[in-house]
Amino acid sequence: MVNRLRKLSLKPSWQNQSHVGRNQDTSTTPKENSQWRNRLTSTLAIAILLSSVGVLISFSWLSILYIFNPEQIIWMNKFLPEWAQISRGNYKDKPLTLKQIKLSLSQKKLIAGETIAVPKDKQQSFLLPVFQQRPDCLNDCQALVELRVYQQSQDLELPSPTEKYYRLASQLTITGPEESFVVSTADEVELENPENSQTLPLTEVNRFPGGTSSGLWLNLQGKLPQGTSAIAYGNIVYYNPERSTLQQMLTWKSPNGQLPKWQQVTGDSVKELVIDQTIGLEPRLRIYQIKPLKLFLHPIALEEISLKIPALRNPAYQNALLLARSGLWTPALEWLQSLQKQQKAALTADVKAQIDVIRLHSQLTKTEADKTWAIPSQEVLADLIDGRWQKALQVFEASPQNVPEIATLLQMDGGRLWNRITTALRVNPNRPEVIAWGALVLAVQRGEEHAISWLKAQPKITPQTMTYIEGLLATLSNEGIRPKILSTQPSRIVGSVQLITQVNKNDWLRPNLTTDLQLTDNEVWYQVEVSAFNDGKRWLNFPFGNFQLPKISPAKFMWDTLGISADPTILIVVWLPNGEQQMTTATIKGVQLQGGVLRLLVSGQPIAENQNSLQPRPLALTDAALEWVQPSPITLQELSQQDPARVSAMLPTVWKSLQQSGQIPNGAMPRVPQMLQQIGYWPVQVLNLTNNTHPESVLTISDEAIASLNHPGVDTQAAAKNLSRPRTLILSDSGKVIYTEFQQNYHQTLTGIAQLADGQSLALLVENGDKYSLKRWSKKNQRFE
Repeated sequence: MVNRLRKLSLKPSWQNQSHVGRNQDTSTTPKENSQWRNRLTSTLAIAILLSSVGVLISFSWLSILYIFNPEQIIWMNKFLPEWAQISRGNYKDKPLTLKQIKLSLSQKKLIAGETIAVPKDKQQSFLLPVFQQRPDCLNDCQALVELRVYQQSQDLELPSPTEKYYRLASQLTITGPEESFVVSTADEVELENPENSQTLPLTEVNRFPGGTSSGLWLNLQGKLPQGTSAIAYGNIVYYNPERSTLQQMLTWKSPNGQLPKWQQVTGDSVKELVIDQTIGLEPRLRIYQIKPLKLFLHPIALEEISLKIPALRNPAYQNALLLARSGLWTPALEWLQSLQKQQKAALTADVKAQIDVIRLHSQLTKTEADKTWAIPSQEVLADLIDGRWQKALQVFEASPQNVPEIATLLQMDGGRLWNRITTALRVNPNRPEVIAWGALVLAVQRGEEHAISWLKAQPKITPQTMTYIEGLLATLSNEGIRPKILSTQPSRIVGSVQLITQVNKNDWLRPNLTTDLQLTDNEVWYQVEVSAFNDGKRWLNFPFGNFQLPKISPAKFMWDTLGISADPTILIVVWLPNGEQQMTTATIKGVQLQGGVLRLLVSGQPIAENQNSLQPRPLALTDAALEWVQPSPITLQELSQQDPARVSAMLPTVWKSLQQSGQIPNGAMPRVPQMLQQIGYWPVQVLNLTNNTHPESVLTISDEAIASLNHPGVDTQAAAKNLSRPRTLILSDSGKVIYTEFQQNYHQTLTGIAQLADGQSLALLVENGDKYSLKRWSKKNQRFE
């Protein structure tokens, strides 16, 4: 055994080497193969994983399409068995031809407008305006109520392969702006009672090219006649084809009738939207930029370039914006140009935008000031608006014969010129020419004494400037110019009247305190307690607790606010026993405001005494306050023949109201034909009191009529002398009670229905005890208030 082992160990060296070499080769090859296999396995695993994710995403996307837009996956039907095919009934909107779309709208009493193609759209979309006929209309009788976008159907299984079919991709309900927004000026705040304002119709749809290069911009517009001109108004709408969404971007108005336009204002590649609200020589432009939003459905918005917040924290820059906000565009631009030369750092985009807005306004005021004017007063106005104070003074001094005309111009100023003057002096009080115009404005509006007092209070006034301005004021005196405030709006006052015998002149605000309160022959004193009045912007109602008198010239303030500076006439209305109205003209001599109660001292001829409680109390109102609305009444029987559905809805409500108020006995309610037989002779007026599409019914019910209902066949005329005034019940077209005087402890009585001079909805003039009140329909609260 030992020898055998020794023999094995004594093999030649080359054999050992060869064996070792062979062992090394066989150990290396499996290792390389293993690495290659690992790489292949990893690659296959990644490929399978990615494929699985892709399949999962695909199925998820198909599921979403199946839920929200199954039309796009109907092509899968040819690969699916019959039991698994996608049904057309699984989604709401089936593809329709344009003719079928218009027919469907007409069946809903809607009108299809002219189609508008969506540019650069692969889906061949078009926009369809939808209109509705306005009731009781003479002009522009089709109001826009909806915008729809249709896309060509991609369904392979269409009823007719030769026709084009479309699906509804997007729709937007359209509502016009409130009348209160359209008629208000840019300086006014929102009306106190906006719910009393009616919605104005939009009657035209026009493409509005500009803004973004993609999508479709639309201008929806209407016009509100105002005298010989019209106010233009509307909405700007944008259609985003990438999101298939319609978005209302902006509501606009233009008192001069100009339509919005895209204009290069800031020098950007994208134009700005410009709304021109210029009035006369006063430029007023509202400029909007297209700004991105982080919203998927609405990725852009229109944002106004505002001057209210300075984009640069610099005192000089803030003063420039202050000048611009007051209307001094050119002086503001000059300040900014000087600032730009001093500014070393680059200006931000917001700063540049504000400067560009000021520059655009300045170009307009410069153009007007550079004109050759044939009328000196217009030349002075153009110069003052552009901040050319010295040049305007030269015109004033060079033409004494035109001083009265220029004085009238200053008297008519509603505060715009005065605002420019005070702002210019705030920025730089050392401006003698500006101080001179401030004194002239005060002299023609409030008297020379007030102007001199104001001059002495100026911190930078010099004796030389004082002497110079006193010479200008002397020119006004030499021409006989007297302080005069012209009423910019007619007087609109409503109130109740009471005879008084004693008057303390110290209790009343008078336009001239030196004038005694005297009566002429046969005149008497009346006190009018004001129920409501219009201050030129809105109607204010009793009590007037929030209405405060200024400390300076309260009498002038009240007379101007009430619109009685130019014409202090007021009418006193009394009702005679036969129901006729008798009017007497009276004169307002004084005004009093105490504890929220506004009273007028009035002198006039004696009026007929109130004979009995069957007639309304005496009423005071100015000529422009309201206009009576008295539609001819018809009987319920006649209304039933014209509108049987309305009467069928009304009668049970009327009967139930009379039972609940104890006017007729409780019990089983008769059928409608029986009720109509018993009360069919009652008078009813049909008119629109709530500004909706359906008029209301106004029932006037006398105690005699109710007595006749309780005691049929009995003569009730003999007892009519002791009965009270008729009571009123107002019902909507659906038969719902919206105003009633048939309630316990209800002492309110409808005196009449009137159209107020502001052109808004009709108002109820209601007598409650010894007071009158105006009640209009509130959309918000669904009642008269």
